[in-house]
Amino acid sequence: MTGPVGIALQTEVTGAIAELLADTLGLEPQLANAIGSAITFFVVAVAVYLLGRVTVVPLVNRVLKARNLDAHARNPLQKITGIIVGFAAISIAFAFAGYGNILTAIATVAAAATLAIGFAMQEVIKNFVAGIFIFTDEPFRIGDWIEWDDHAGVVEDISLRVSRVRTFDNELLTVPNSQLTDGVIKNPVAKDTLRLKFVFGIGYEDDIDEATEIIIAEAENHDGILDDPAPSVRLTELADSYVGLQSRVWISNPSRADFVKIRGEYVTTVKNRFDEAGINIPYPQRDVSGGLEFENVEGVVEPADD
Repeated sequence: MTGPVGIALQTEVTGAIAELLADTLGLEPQLANAIGSAITFFVVAVAVYLLGRVTVVPLVNRVLKARNLDAHARNPLQKITGIIVGFAAISIAFAFAGYGNILTAIATVAAAATLAIGFAMQEVIKNFVAGIFIFTDEPFRIGDWIEWDDHAGVVEDISLRVSRVRTFDNELLTVPNSQLTDGVIKNPVAKDTLRLKFVFGIGYEDDIDEATEIIIAEAENHDGILDDPAPSVRLTELADSYVGLQSRVWISNPSRADFVKIRGEYVTTVKNRFDEAGINIPYPQRDVSGGLEFENVEGVVEPADD
């Protein structure tokens, strides 16, 4: 008795579209139901998705802008909103088409494939989570100059899986986000000001006070160097053949271009003043003895370690 009842239920036409197909085209009830459900699913999914794109997505965009979120934070949230709208459209379409609860179906499939997907998507998930931390913690933003490991460049794009950095040689690096969260990231432009340090090496016979006055005077004369905090000089090294004077100056609104330009101009003016004052900047000397060449590094003008 169960068998005939089951067959009878399967042969009943359900749904307006299925009835229309059965009446106009003379299709079998089972075929009419299948085609009707497919058409219903497609129409409802497209309609709900388009409705969400013209209502929900613009609403979310307005809310994000009202909260003064910049472009690098809005982009992934907009993508997530689009994904949610698509998921909602499919879920509603499943219900209207009579396919059952999509959540139950997804849960069943996910339970069977969890182990395999977990191993296959391990790195992807790791980078995805790292991307979320980048958006929430904001260690850097689009347009920032960052340094990590042996790399440096300007951030051009941040997505949920990778970030793209343009090096100063104009090379584009696509970096998995996990690499930018597992290690130390240096962001010199994160604040409104940046301190520059530079070591000037002078000879032991030269006047330290005079050299210090020149270094500070040239810092005060440079338009790109701040007066507050004031420039300062510290004796930081007594090397074998030179005395190291470390200059510490501050610049505002830092960028890589400003950093390099200001440091180059500043060091050049100090070097010229040293020459005028007869202050010696030691240089490598080579001595040849018995056919063998020896190098005696007297000291150079060099950037200080951070």
